[in-house]
Amino acid sequence: MAKKKAKEKAPVKVNQIIEMEFTDLSHNGEGIGKYEGYTLFVSGVLPRERAKVKVTKVNKNYGFGRLIEILRKSPDRIEPRCSIYKQCGGCQLQHLSYQGQLEQKRKIVKDNLERIGKLTNVIIHPTLGMKNPWRYRNKSQVPFAERERGLIAGFYAKGTHDVIDMKECIIQQEKSDVMVQTVRRIASELGIPAYNEIEHRGILRHVVSRVAVNTGELMLILVTNGKDFLNKDKLVERIVKEIPNLTSLVQNINEERTNVILGFKSITLWGRDVIYDTIGNVKFAISPRSFYQVNPEQTKVLYEKALEYAELTGNENVIDAYCGIGTISLFLAQKAKHVYGVEIVPEAIKDAWNNARINGIKNVTFEVGAAEKVIPEWVEQGIKADVVVVDPPRKGCDEELLQTIIKLRPKRMIYVSCNPSTLARDLRVLEDGGFKTVEVQPVDMFPQTMHVETVCLLTSKIKGFE
Repeated sequence: MAKKKAKEKAPVKVNQIIEMEFTDLSHNGEGIGKYEGYTLFVSGVLPRERAKVKVTKVNKNYGFGRLIEILRKSPDRIEPRCSIYKQCGGCQLQHLSYQGQLEQKRKIVKDNLERIGKLTNVIIHPTLGMKNPWRYRNKSQVPFAERERGLIAGFYAKGTHDVIDMKECIIQQEKSDVMVQTVRRIASELGIPAYNEIEHRGILRHVVSRVAVNTGELMLILVTNGKDFLNKDKLVERIVKEIPNLTSLVQNINEERTNVILGFKSITLWGRDVIYDTIGNVKFAISPRSFYQVNPEQTKVLYEKALEYAELTGNENVIDAYCGIGTISLFLAQKAKHVYGVEIVPEAIKDAWNNARINGIKNVTFEVGAAEKVIPEWVEQGIKADVVVVDPPRKGCDEELLQTIIKLRPKRMIYVSCNPSTLARDLRVLEDGGFKTVEVQPVDMFPQTMHVETVCLLTSKIKGFE
């Protein structure tokens, strides 16, 4: 029996300084390159660049390094606009031109579909981007902390829970910055302490702001460690007085030792329980815990593409398998015969029914439950889907749901995804089950970051439905 090959050592060691070429970006935005066949990940480097790097960690098959100097720059490299970009963990791509970002995101989708989904003959369109890829986020979640000079508010440094002090975030709505900084100033003047997650003491954990871009309504959520605290009434009084156009002021109570931002109990301190915003012609009520897309401009682009792919004539039944608060369901209901939405979160279904009522949309049905359980029950009731839409969380579709859709055999299927790797995995299952992936449209919902949203059109390959 031949002797086992001796274990190969990595060609680098910790603290070694090397020069190397970079060819790709990781899902975290790190540059990926090979040194003598060994893969290294380095933040701040772009494809087509050569750099001097200090090795910081060595694993068996890959390692990490720290950028020392760019020796040859990519033509797509630009100067980041944010002053704390290198410290903050919020954005990953401000040093890459916007056209470069759009091209990179299409490449991410293409690479995943080919590598994981084994899909090589699919039309993948150029990424649909924004005219102005800044100040687009309608929601911010800002942690508070204390330093010697007083309260600070900002985002966490990369890979830590250390708060980086921040006066503005240039991918957030400017109104969000105003709300956060106003709360910081007032809380500081009233002596309201920030929460310390290590010692589990203090009051103010996060300030969450929501801006309804199309209606101008504002919601401010104070996430606190406990319900009552000194100067609470004065804090509320001053916030209402000093933030113009505030529509809703909410206290969310989170007394747990957890990294989860929102607790389960919310109290409206002033104004309405919800704010309203629109996507196209559809109006939505947004509560403190509602899931609502953070980029309203690109959400409309995404949903219009889904509507285009659905090819609705007014005679189709549509099933929305992850309907949430009914955003896609109600958008499609404008052109469909009837839309059936299912969602496992009861509060979301309650919101979906309310949103249907607000818009006077009656050709919808919403039900609480797991899609893979509810959809077969609908089929037994004689409901047949001409079109199925899925917009799952990052983990992708449940395997049982995919098999349910395969048995249902709709003429067309629209898959909206926020994770190219799970999208590719699920498309492979659907292809093997009798569907054909016709075309894929990446949409840039999150400029300056590595995230990409994708909407895909699939058709049935079963005879009679092609």
